[in-house]
Amino acid sequence: MNLWKVIALGAPLLVTVNAAGAIDLNGAWASDTDNCGKVFVRQGAQLGFADMSDVYGGGFIIDGDQIIGKFARCRIKARKDSGPNVNLIAACATDIMLSSVQFSLKELDADSLVRLFPGMEDMEIRYHRCPK
Repeated sequence: MNLWKVIALGAPLLVTVNAAGAIDLNGAWASDTDNCGKVFVRQGAQLGFADMSDVYGGGFIIDGDQIIGKFARCRIKARKDSGPNVNLIAACATDIMLSSVQFSLKELDADSLVRLFPGMEDMEIRYHRCPK
């Protein structure tokens, strides 16, 4: 499976640094807030993915410098905030591949963001932070 497809379907995006003006990306993010309970499940103190989470649009979890998706785990290596935009460089691993991935995000509000795909102006994926 193409790594971009894996990331777009279930592992996309980010991390936060507690710097002044930095956008807080921590939390569970789903493509539809109404499906948060179908995408994520609590496993003890940890939040994980439901078995069929990708059927409901998927999502990702950001915890510190880690981006956790259903099929990949990434560690943020670099971050640049520019107003509502955040650019990330992450080292990502799947069961079969390691790669460096760039994420471009735009904050819509405190609980909504869009993943942008530079060079593909009409392509974007919206995500909403799930309640804790």
